[in-house]
Amino acid sequence: MAGKKEIRSKIISVKNTQKITKAMEMVAASKMRRTQERLKAARPYATSLERIIFHVAQATPEYRHPFMTVREGKNIGIIVISSDRGLCGGLNINLFRRVFRKSNEWSQEGSHIHWGLIGKKACQFFTSVGSDVEAKAEGLGDVPTLAQIRGVILSMTKLYTEGKIDSIWVASNKFVNTVTQMPKLERLVPIADHELQVLDHGNQQPLDGKLATTGLWDYLYEPEPKEVLGALLERYIEALVLHSLIENVASFMAAQMVAMKNSSDNAGRIINELQLAYNKARQAAITQEIAEIVAGAAAV
Repeated sequence: MAGKKEIRSKIISVKNTQKITKAMEMVAASKMRRTQERLKAARPYATSLERIIFHVAQATPEYRHPFMTVREGKNIGIIVISSDRGLCGGLNINLFRRVFRKSNEWSQEGSHIHWGLIGKKACQFFTSVGSDVEAKAEGLGDVPTLAQIRGVILSMTKLYTEGKIDSIWVASNKFVNTVTQMPKLERLVPIADHELQVLDHGNQQPLDGKLATTGLWDYLYEPEPKEVLGALLERYIEALVLHSLIENVASFMAAQMVAMKNSSDNAGRIINELQLAYNKARQAAITQEIAEIVAGAAAV
């Protein structure tokens, strides 16, 4: 059995670690709530933008923007969104497994995968396995902005408009609740009319297209409707990717909060076990001292 001094040092060390994990748990919980509020605040913009795209697309049915034209092709672009930091359980690795499973299926069908990476963990992982990385962004912080990821989005959409890839997908973690985060892989481009949906944070419902199809009203355009629709679709794609990024941040904060809570609980159990071992060692030392005193007195 270890000595009292060694056990006492371990208890102090574990208690210090427990303080750190407890503080990280509280910080993650606070940041998660703020991120959820940011997700909620972003919904009205996405909803209004989606409605306008519906109206403009219906007003010019003879024109199909490339972002709304389904192609027959095998070149695929995937934007993977991960966290910049670890200590979040299996959040990132579960996402990578989901993406790799699907990409392997596409590769077996003869598809070539082009990658756009957002987040330090995704950059490290996919670069290390030799993936064809077209663009990447990392070091986004806890409050990411569109400017930080616009380069990745533009690189992937440029490949699409040039015909080098035939579809773009986005992979990220979906925030379900505090203890559940699910990896998701959804098609970003091309956008079919029926796929335009309200970003409703886990409860997406199709928009009511009645206003878009009645033909009773239209917009005044400056410049032409085609240019307006193209600009709106670009903003819409950016909004979708940014929404996925913010949702991934919320998932990271929730996963880290749960991981740090588990670590704090485990530290508490270890401290109890060490305290018990310390008490036993102390009792054994006292017993030995008493035995030595009794033995010495008997010898006299």
